[in-house]
Amino acid sequence: MAGFTHVTVGTNDLARARAFYDEVLATLGWSRVADLGDNGSIWGEGKPSFFALKPANGRPATVGNGVTVSFEAPDRAAVKAFHAIALALGSPDEGAVGPRGWAPNAFAAYTRDPDGNKLAVYSFTPE
Repeated sequence: MAGFTHVTVGTNDLARARAFYDEVLATLGWSRVADLGDNGSIWGEGKPSFFALKPANGRPATVGNGVTVSFEAPDRAAVKAFHAIALALGSPDEGAVGPRGWAPNAFAAYTRDPDGNKLAVYSFTPE
């Protein structure tokens, strides 16, 4: 069965991205698993899953219109914690915490990282 090995977003401020993702991804049980010097960092739960990198071509990182990176939360409390920490760090509310009707038990929230990349966090656990 094919799947994804990881997702990468670009950053123009690596220190800020590291501080942001260290906190919000901790709510999902993830930690920083590697730093790539001044080029980026990698987070995951025991294995590399999510990268924040400076673009390899040397140009500024930009946001993809219509692109959303969605993280799976272990439960609804983690969805709430992820979103609350993101907002406390200055990120915007791009979709309040709550149920999403497109799937059974879908419970989610949306925000953006410091570089403007759209993020979602979902749990499919019952209340």
